[in-house]
Amino acid sequence: MADVAHPSLRSSIASAAPAREAASKSGLHRLMRRRTTTAVLMCVPLIAIVGGLIVYPALYSIYLSMLNKAQTKFIGLSNFTFLLSRDTFWMVVEQSAIFAVSAVFFKALIGLITAHLVNNLPAKGQRKWRGMLLVPWVIPLALSTLSWWWLFDPTHSAFNYVIESLGGDPIAWLGNPYWARFSVILVNVWYGAPFFLIMYLAALKSVPEQLYEAAEIDGANSWQRFLHITFPMMRNIIAITVLFSLIVTFANFDIVQIMTAGGPRNMTHVFATYSFLLGIRSGDIPLGASVSLFMFPILAISAVFILRGVRKRGREIG
Repeated sequence: MADVAHPSLRSSIASAAPAREAASKSGLHRLMRRRTTTAVLMCVPLIAIVGGLIVYPALYSIYLSMLNKAQTKFIGLSNFTFLLSRDTFWMVVEQSAIFAVSAVFFKALIGLITAHLVNNLPAKGQRKWRGMLLVPWVIPLALSTLSWWWLFDPTHSAFNYVIESLGGDPIAWLGNPYWARFSVILVNVWYGAPFFLIMYLAALKSVPEQLYEAAEIDGANSWQRFLHITFPMMRNIIAITVLFSLIVTFANFDIVQIMTAGGPRNMTHVFATYSFLLGIRSGDIPLGASVSLFMFPILAISAVFILRGVRKRGREIG
């Protein structure tokens, strides 16, 4: 009797197994759907903040840029054509490009060199130097810029005091257009270089030590190890950091506004300060909105080229 029941029992167990597996898959599917729903619901506040603080102002800026000064009449692209016919606007474009490209270049260069120096220090020394070198980036930008303004101020300039003590002639740091350009770029580099330092230092920590050891056994010197190991491993993080800094630097407002307010002779204006001058100080908000929108195509083209290179290198590595 037991021999007869045994095959039937086995068949019932075999038939029940797929049912349990199907039920388990169905439950897992429901759980995954609940997790997705929960994740979406948790992202709703962030989406609302992004929409309220970024998307809506951007769309409203486009709308404002197509109105007349009194904001009573739709004039299409007239504000943009007016700006393109102004020499001052093209000077702002040139100055913004010089300011952003030169500042990002020196921030990247200083950050890369400093990251290598810190990375070669003992562990205890690294912690101390990381803390000290991050101070410029931690201090509120408006406060540190006021300190720099005092250093460059023609009446009480600490730099000029040192120069005169050495027998030199004082420099009109903020009165001469070219020295004023140099001054605002210097402050931006001082403030932004620690960001590059910490990003590059993190990238250096992720490079396997075995690669350096193998290269050293093969007789590679320090420059060859950097050129063939460090730099290829860091290219993507360098590109992303440069892109992020380029966006932030192009939109910089605090440094130029506090130190020069766009002067002398409008030769230190960037898009943000020129937009503020036209939109807030001159009362032509639609024209100011038009100036701010000119940053978008420039940054979009830069982002496309940089991210395309990052994606291409990612495929090569994959």
